[in-house]
Amino acid sequence: MHSCLTSSRYLDVELTSDNNITTGKIYKQVIERERRGDYLGRTVQVVPHITDSIQEWIDRVSKIPVDGSGTEPDVCIIELGGTVGDIESMPYVEALTQLRHKAGKGNFINIFVGYIPLVNGEQKTKPTQHAVKSVRSAGLIPDLIACRCERPLEKGTISKIAQSCQVEVEQVIAVRDMPTIYQVPILLEEQGLLDLLRSALMLDAIKPTPALVTKGAELWKRWKAIIPQTYAETVDIALVGKYVEFHDAYLSVVKALEHSAMRCGRKLNLIWVDSEHLEDATQQTNPTKFHKAWHEVCCADGILVPGGFGHRGTEGMIKAAQWAHEHKTPYLGICLGMQVAVIFFARQLCGYTNATSEEFDATAEHKAVIFMPEISREAMGGTMRLGTRSTHFQPGSEFSKLRALYGGATVVEERHRHRYEVNPDYVEELEQAGLTFVGKDDTGRRMEIFELKDHPWFVGVQFHPEYLSRVLQPATPTLGFVAAAIGCLDRITKEVLQEKTALVNGVVDGHAF
Repeated sequence: MHSCLTSSRYLDVELTSDNNITTGKIYKQVIERERRGDYLGRTVQVVPHITDSIQEWIDRVSKIPVDGSGTEPDVCIIELGGTVGDIESMPYVEALTQLRHKAGKGNFINIFVGYIPLVNGEQKTKPTQHAVKSVRSAGLIPDLIACRCERPLEKGTISKIAQSCQVEVEQVIAVRDMPTIYQVPILLEEQGLLDLLRSALMLDAIKPTPALVTKGAELWKRWKAIIPQTYAETVDIALVGKYVEFHDAYLSVVKALEHSAMRCGRKLNLIWVDSEHLEDATQQTNPTKFHKAWHEVCCADGILVPGGFGHRGTEGMIKAAQWAHEHKTPYLGICLGMQVAVIFFARQLCGYTNATSEEFDATAEHKAVIFMPEISREAMGGTMRLGTRSTHFQPGSEFSKLRALYGGATVVEERHRHRYEVNPDYVEELEQAGLTFVGKDDTGRRMEIFELKDHPWFVGVQFHPEYLSRVLQPATPTLGFVAAAIGCLDRITKEVLQEKTALVNGVVDGHAF
């Protein structure tokens, strides 16, 4: 119901798992209440039990501080996904209809998103008209209508939508296609969305602190500065993965790369490389795909190998890591991407030619990557090492380019999602071969970050930095990787350190907060 990760990226706030409401969570909560006897034996129904539970959840979560100030938010944004008429969405529509009535005038606004297709050059409003009619009949009356469209809406189209959907012309917002999605907030501001929200929600009655006003103004200033209309140059990044046919499988990685490229003033040119196509077997069966994949890897400014599960395509990932190592191409390995690089080092530089991961071959003699001892081998769902964990930079890691980007921190917090880890029995030999494990967990037994000294950027992280990436605060490992691929790592590191120093001192652009 609420896109937790997307909102975090855009609004630069820290949301929790409770900010993501699902039907499963709601039904589980209602069933547990019934089993405890909370309903006193009454028949449990969608209305009122499910709808009341949804409203209670929203009311509870809306009071949780999200911006680090410790204060209760003034406005709660709720995203009701799906399409009008979806069966699974109806309890939510009814719940929000009731919530609108309870909140009262000036405390609730419904922004309806409709689509205006272009047919033979003509903008058609019927889909939006019928959708608005359906949602109004359910009781959730739109206050604003945001129209998705390929090009700016014509005046006649806006007038027709306003008349047919019973809103004023000013209440129709055109959300046309933009060069990047990050330009949409600027587009909405230009159409007066802030004034409409200020009036509908009586925001002038809210008196934020001067520090919060300054912080918001600075955030918006930085947003507009970092989101240009065009880019003079691009950066070519090869993403070598096994699920490249389904781009959404790597959506968080892509967003983190976009954030990092924008921060460096470049447009991201992401090159999707199927790791299987880098393997020798493809050379025999389909040489065209083999040579195309290797051409893309060889010509890329940087190579990123993301997470994944299973043996398929991993030999191609190992070869990509080898190419990056031997040809000084910036490399970033995330989760599985870190593990395959470790396997490469164990094979090529430690002499264990048959080294592999226990995930790929449980009977192998040399397992450079092993199954985590505390994880269940039988149950798959929710049994991984999950959530935010501490990574401690080790003594002697002062050379680390990644640590410098973290501001020289001794401990960083990043999110994890894995079942396998580097075998600690091989760490000493790997480090003697040049692969320095600069970051470990709080026990010192679990390898979290490796880095090469004499390389523009050869870094592997066991955690998933992409999960915490923001538009204005790109994930640190991806930012360093992209900056190294462009050749501006020193400049970016200096700028990031200056920004962090300013934040610590409570001064941004001459304003204290």
